[in-house]
Amino acid sequence: MAPDYTVADLERWNERIMALVERFGLDPFPQEFEICDYEDMLAYMVYSGMPSHYPHWSYGKSFEKLKTLYEYGVSGLPYEMVINSKPSIAYLMHDNSLALQVLTIAHVYGHNDFFKNNFTFRSTRAEYTIETFKGHANRVRQYIEDPSIGLEKVEAILDAAHALSLQCRRNLAIKKPTVVEERQMKLEESEPPADPFRAIHRRHQHVEPDLDKVPLYPDEDLLIFIRDHHPQFAEWERDLLTIVHEQAQYFVPQIETKIMNEGWASFWHKRILDTLELPQGLQLEFIVRHTQVLRPTPGSLNPYHIGMKVWEDIEKRWDHPTAEEIEEYGPRKKTSKEKLFEVREVERDTSFLRRYLTEGRDLQLEYGEKTLKYLHQLWGRDVALETLLDNRTTLLSFSDGKFAIKKSA
Repeated sequence: MAPDYTVADLERWNERIMALVERFGLDPFPQEFEICDYEDMLAYMVYSGMPSHYPHWSYGKSFEKLKTLYEYGVSGLPYEMVINSKPSIAYLMHDNSLALQVLTIAHVYGHNDFFKNNFTFRSTRAEYTIETFKGHANRVRQYIEDPSIGLEKVEAILDAAHALSLQCRRNLAIKKPTVVEERQMKLEESEPPADPFRAIHRRHQHVEPDLDKVPLYPDEDLLIFIRDHHPQFAEWERDLLTIVHEQAQYFVPQIETKIMNEGWASFWHKRILDTLELPQGLQLEFIVRHTQVLRPTPGSLNPYHIGMKVWEDIEKRWDHPTAEEIEEYGPRKKTSKEKLFEVREVERDTSFLRRYLTEGRDLQLEYGEKTLKYLHQLWGRDVALETLLDNRTTLLSFSDGKFAIKKSA
């Protein structure tokens, strides 16, 4: 089925969207778009959006699984994929309608702005992303084609490395101390603490630290530790671990900011499309598509929904703070726009939700009752849980085979 748009149409809409991106103060990398069919999109999905990637059997397996599920109508495909690179590259599905392409283009600029400005992505060196992945692919292929190494040995290392790749540091903004710095820290820790009453206290005994211990401190980067300390690894094996670790480190910021990132892109695609004043036909489809993406998901968390709600709440609280908020935090010193851009730059999901998620959900009583019943069964004594129901402190208890609810006055 032929799409209801031409490339020229997309270029015109992209120009209008770019003008609003600049007007709203977003600061993205240069953006490139590629239109692809569903098989290309499947390939990009299994390679995490990268146009070049090293070969491994698991990617072929994922491709066949996704293709089968898609062709039998069991699952769909993403409307777009966008790469954290400079320039940023985004893939648009050929079969999308014009309304969906316009929404997607606006959404992409939100992601792009987030990639460029959030602190967790500063370690990814976006300007070298494509070249880095190409270099990794070329090195792995060289090892596969080397008669002294071959496919089986390479895949054995990659299989194990993939399973352990995310056992690594998650906050890359915190500098990892060098070996020299770790030794100095151990020496300082071994010194007895200052004692203002040393004249009457027994002198602390100084214990020399074991500076030959490996590692001196727990090392979160498991693959790098194995690479650096395995006594029998060949150079090509060390290089494979380096490749897998570097690619995991590239994706860690996306894992650590999933809710923020999707919420930010959704917040701005809605703001942009509302400002565009779409024709009625496009507007109606936009509302449907936007709702489909943002709706809460029963039994799970929808990062688009949660993220956008928190961003909207930040804007509302800084535009129209309540009397209680002014009393507790004082008058706002920033505009809502300044606050939004500040939060976008300095937070990741854990801190974002801890600091700005204000809406809660009451405990489901049927689950509370069953949980306390099983706790009572295992503990053998009375158990109680204090929670909030309808904004009132409530005590749930299980005693003598009975579940009870007691709300505060």
